[in-house]
Amino acid sequence: MEKMPYQPHLEPSPTLSAVQTPPTVVSDWRAGLPCLTGSLVSLRELHAGDAPALFSALSSEQVTKFISPPPPTVDGLGRFINWAIRQRQSGQYVCVAAVPHGSDTAIGIFQVRSLETAFGSAEWGFALAAEFWGTGMFVDGAKLVVDFAFQVLGVHRLEARAALKNGRGNSALRKLGAVQEGVLRRSFLRDGEYLDQALWTILQEEWMQAKAVWGSRVIH
Repeated sequence: MEKMPYQPHLEPSPTLSAVQTPPTVVSDWRAGLPCLTGSLVSLRELHAGDAPALFSALSSEQVTKFISPPPPTVDGLGRFINWAIRQRQSGQYVCVAAVPHGSDTAIGIFQVRSLETAFGSAEWGFALAAEFWGTGMFVDGAKLVVDFAFQVLGVHRLEARAALKNGRGNSALRKLGAVQEGVLRRSFLRDGEYLDQALWTILQEEWMQAKAVWGSRVIH
């Protein structure tokens, strides 16, 4: 998700301590997100204390080269966390922190936003600290969030967009079994340049068929 739906200029400016922390016991994802556990990482809802770690993880030039820049300050990340929780409560958007096993420090995010009523179609995106690239943590977390989108959110069609110049991002989507449907010409403005994007999709039935083949094995 290279174009972030979050609009920081519309948010108030609370102190970091004022950032909402969601409940941990949930029966409905709109009331709070469950923790999803993989073989290498866990995905949990963003917490107030994640802002400093996420600012460090997501603000490097390597990470932001082909995505919309994250908020430029720790307080800005705090406002984003507040916004993400409100959007989840309204049933429009889900954002989770990726946390390696044995740690409670967020190293990146996965996000899913509804493109139509009740999440029939949705768009997803991700950003991970550069030092964790190539470790298998992205694929581990991606499998969890795609499963959640199809099995809990009720998504039928899951879309992703990646700049054609973003070889790593496109390769990661292909590795997950996403299908490139076309090229969105000059569709993403980054640093004053309009970039072409590849449109990738995963359909619910295709994902379930693929799972039946590879089961719980890690995709390499």
